[in-house]
Amino acid sequence: MEFQFYWLLLLPLFFGLGWLAARMDLRQLLSESRALPSAYFKGLNFLINEQPDQAIEALSEVAQSHQQTTELHFTLGSLFRRRGELDRATRTHQMLLDRSDLPNDQRVAALHELAQDYLKAGVLDRAESLFLELKGTDFETSASHFLREIYVSEKEWGKAIEVAKKQTGLNASKLLNRDISHYLCELAALDYSHGKAMQADQYIDQALEMNPRCVRASILRGESHFKEGRVKDALKEWLQIEKQNPDYLFLITPSVFSAYKELGQPDIGLKLLQDWLIQYPSLELLSQVYQATIEHQGPDAALALAKHEFYNSPTLPALSKYLEAQINVLGSVHHLATHDSGPLVHNTDRSDLELTQKLVHAQVQKQALFICHHCGFKARQFHWNCPACGHWESYSPRRDTDSEDMASSLVRM
Repeated sequence: MEFQFYWLLLLPLFFGLGWLAARMDLRQLLSESRALPSAYFKGLNFLINEQPDQAIEALSEVAQSHQQTTELHFTLGSLFRRRGELDRATRTHQMLLDRSDLPNDQRVAALHELAQDYLKAGVLDRAESLFLELKGTDFETSASHFLREIYVSEKEWGKAIEVAKKQTGLNASKLLNRDISHYLCELAALDYSHGKAMQADQYIDQALEMNPRCVRASILRGESHFKEGRVKDALKEWLQIEKQNPDYLFLITPSVFSAYKELGQPDIGLKLLQDWLIQYPSLELLSQVYQATIEHQGPDAALALAKHEFYNSPTLPALSKYLEAQINVLGSVHHLATHDSGPLVHNTDRSDLELTQKLVHAQVQKQALFICHHCGFKARQFHWNCPACGHWESYSPRRDTDSEDMASSLVRM
């Protein structure tokens, strides 16, 4: 196509039209901004500066004088709920629902917010009914999540399973299957406690079908078999945990050793536990294997174990166990010596060790905690379900401790 010079005459025209459109948009923007009260901009400024109290006060003033500011009401409701002012949050969202001119998409959004207000306020029956109304809407997935939260808190495990299986559009299907397996384990534990082993075993089978790595299912069925005297069957269940997730072995270590003792094979059991400690070292396993060793082989063998673990991995927990082992050996030596040829160990030596061990143990107890990787909640004992945020298997099976550097410095001294 050949260039025509008269096309150049169109350039000023296009420029003029663009300038006119920009002026019109600017006038409209200025007009809308003048219509907004100054309290609105004050509220935004407070929000930016993380001053929620002042922001709520300013935005509430705007909301009272401009009843049609829908988005502002949503913002206020969320702020109220975040600050724990649940009555005000509920009134704000209910006010939106009561408006006859509210578009359907905003009505559904207001219903979703109001349901969350009731959930946080602990009015679970009202929250449940509102979340159920959101079926078939854009908020169905979110509502299903909150419904499961309600059913878990009420221990309605059957309803929780039903809702979870209907959930769609989730990318984390493995996490969903993991949660369902725990709901099934809760039902199994309940049936086991009421002597309904056959029904409980069915729940365990379903749990393992949903999540083959469900350690909890193997633990529960193993415990049931052991109580029934089926020791070999119990061991079969417990020993597969090493393949499922060896980090959880500490949950069944004492039971495994008891099972081998029942079978008259404590040596095999202790050797297995010591192999686990070598392959999967942890604070929990060290404590349990140490206890089994001192019980079956005596304080000298336990001391050798504790010394090896401490020098191999110098941490405060290992140091505490090493000191405890030395105290036990001194105690046994002192006991023998006082009955033979007079005391061979001074009481002050043992007293010094006991004092040191108590101090180290106290520090370990303070530092070695199970920590939820989702919300950071700390606990002294392991939980399958976080008491704070409600997530399943969010606790690492290994207790966190920052004591390595301190113990290493002690070894170098």
